[in-house]
Amino acid sequence: MAFQGRRLNCVGISKPSIRPTTALEGHRTNSSNPETIMLRLGAVSYLNTKPLIETLPERLGQSGELRLDLPSRLARDLAAGELDIALIPSVEYFRGGDEYEIISDAAIACRGPVWSVRVLSRVPMNEVRTLALDEGSRTSAAMSQVLLAEMHGLRPETVPFPIGSSPDEIDADALLMIGDRAMHPAPGKYQEIWDLGDRWCRWTELPFVFAMWVARRSAIADPKIRQRIEDALNVSRDEGLQQFETIAKREAAGHGLTIEDLHRYFAENLHFQLGNGERSGLAAFREKAEHLGLVPASHSPLQD
Repeated sequence: MAFQGRRLNCVGISKPSIRPTTALEGHRTNSSNPETIMLRLGAVSYLNTKPLIETLPERLGQSGELRLDLPSRLARDLAAGELDIALIPSVEYFRGGDEYEIISDAAIACRGPVWSVRVLSRVPMNEVRTLALDEGSRTSAAMSQVLLAEMHGLRPETVPFPIGSSPDEIDADALLMIGDRAMHPAPGKYQEIWDLGDRWCRWTELPFVFAMWVARRSAIADPKIRQRIEDALNVSRDEGLQQFETIAKREAAGHGLTIEDLHRYFAENLHFQLGNGERSGLAAFREKAEHLGLVPASHSPLQD
């Protein structure tokens, strides 16, 4: 099917030590069929994830169970072997080591303005000396620092911007915001606003990948298990692309959005396929983040 998303004319890494596990270790079995292994999957419950997981529990069936959690917890539990597969931020994949493998071409990416990831500056962007980083996204935090360094030669001091805090409580020249509060910034308070998806794509002429499905290699060593899970993830994504309106009607009001705005966000701002362009963008982001010391250096190529 044709994937929806805004298109531009644009066209891993030393990772923490992870204790090896056997293919069966830690997995649950289906009580009605003890020979069936239930893999443990994790995803975030953010709006941008909804099209990927809308029908996933049904598609997994007896092959796996899905848990929703914060990105940092998913990354921690995948590294600890408490999850087998997770939709994790790209920087966490970079840190994951040879035990990690991208298992699906379903992803959260953009090919232009993303709307929900912004840097809002109280001073001209080329004068930013302090940057408050939204604690909800390590990938966006690295992305903002890469762009400030490359476009303006800046390495601002970073301070935390806790989830639940008001921008007025934060003493910083600029603030990285994600999610709902990035979509609706207070008017008249900022001299310059960057949509990071737009800035990245214009600067690099490449898409940007925020998150992808990553598995522990030991969990998918059996080719049949791997194929079953990969098919479930891809089919769930394809079905989710057909349900933008259904999701928008259910979720919009709770996030202060109109149904039309949320539908447009899914269809125009986000892209849900990890294609060749996205992989090139992912490799470029890793290289730039490594250069700034934001992720450990790697001598292994990005997985094809």
